[in-house]
Amino acid sequence: MKATIYPGTCSGTIHIPPSKSMSHRALLCAALSKGTSHITNLIFSEDIQATLDAIVCMGASVRVEEDSVYITGVDGKIDPTNTTIDCKESGSTLRFTIPLLSLSEEKITFLGRNRLLHRPLEIYQKIFMEQGASFQQSDTSLTIQGSLNSGEYTLPGNISSQFITGLLYTLPLLKEDSTLHILPPFESRSYVTLTVQMLERFHIHIQEIDEYTYYIPGNQQYIAQDYTVEGDYSQAAFFAVLAAINHDLTLTGIQRNSKQGDKVILEYLSACGVDITYQEDHITVHKSSIQGRELDLADCPDLGPILTVLGMYAKGDHILSNIARLRLKESDRVEAMEKNLRALGVEISSDADHIYIHPTHEYTGQVECDGAKDHRIVMSLAVAATMLPQEITITHAEAIHKSYPSFFKDLQDLGIHVRLEEA
Repeated sequence: MKATIYPGTCSGTIHIPPSKSMSHRALLCAALSKGTSHITNLIFSEDIQATLDAIVCMGASVRVEEDSVYITGVDGKIDPTNTTIDCKESGSTLRFTIPLLSLSEEKITFLGRNRLLHRPLEIYQKIFMEQGASFQQSDTSLTIQGSLNSGEYTLPGNISSQFITGLLYTLPLLKEDSTLHILPPFESRSYVTLTVQMLERFHIHIQEIDEYTYYIPGNQQYIAQDYTVEGDYSQAAFFAVLAAINHDLTLTGIQRNSKQGDKVILEYLSACGVDITYQEDHITVHKSSIQGRELDLADCPDLGPILTVLGMYAKGDHILSNIARLRLKESDRVEAMEKNLRALGVEISSDADHIYIHPTHEYTGQVECDGAKDHRIVMSLAVAATMLPQEITITHAEAIHKSYPSFFKDLQDLGIHVRLEEA
């Protein structure tokens, strides 16, 4: 699918969709629980559907309603109904469920699309090999067999937090206690905090001994809960930046006390001079004079693409640091944004750990941009397009279905003209 985005002024109110990170975590906790949980405020994006399919394969019973699911869990006893798990393009589904499915002792095969099985999995491979379990990976599949054991685990902190989350879900189900050591620097710590928060809600207790050590008692039991998924700051970031560069917008559906790491978007916008008004149940982001700053992506790598767009419209140089993991996502997000923004006339460059943007505000449109089969690239380019002198066309625009299927409709509802066509 191609999306042509025309320049225009946005206005109004946007209700932010539910958090994909929290949805994955709640669904897995429900699947592992004793009893039936009701998880509400869901959108059935491709990633969330991948996790729902995976928990059915684990043996959980799922009943889907309009924006919620009833899940009767397996009470910690994973007995696969299907030994092939199609994770589509969801890194969370794959990395969260690898250690969990190992507990079945069955030979389990994971499938994926696009770059999923090219993204790093060496952390799990090393653990499986050290424990004598099987871990066989190809370009198209991953097959495992053999249960992980309780004990001492040490993981580097500058890897995806998804590996840490996968172990935190699995180790409480083992008979003996375990300890998880994180080697500094501990990046994306906020995502691990979300995991611990969700586990506690489902009666799984993780003891944080210090800032780099988690003690996980064994022989625990997940207990079913009803849970309403909070709004997603990762998705709110697109509309917050849109408001800052285009026109005031009111954002509803996000929690002020959220522990999501991407909530830092509000702090970063404020640091760049953006005016934000806070009310009890919503915020309003105002179009502002944006000052270039150096912003650290170590704990919020998903904000990288949209923060490059913010830099386009800043006064003064704009730098993003700790960008290495942006290259290991659904696309090489550094390369994708550089290529596309240069085509629009942006002075942008990068090195191993930084993106540098020198805004000139002399940009062009009538360009076909490559969405790189990456939802965050597509959505970031769409936001940038609203302020260009002419329209742009974005290829692979169907990538939004991975996380935010209604993105273009929501953009249109705010007054931005979007034309969609099949490629």
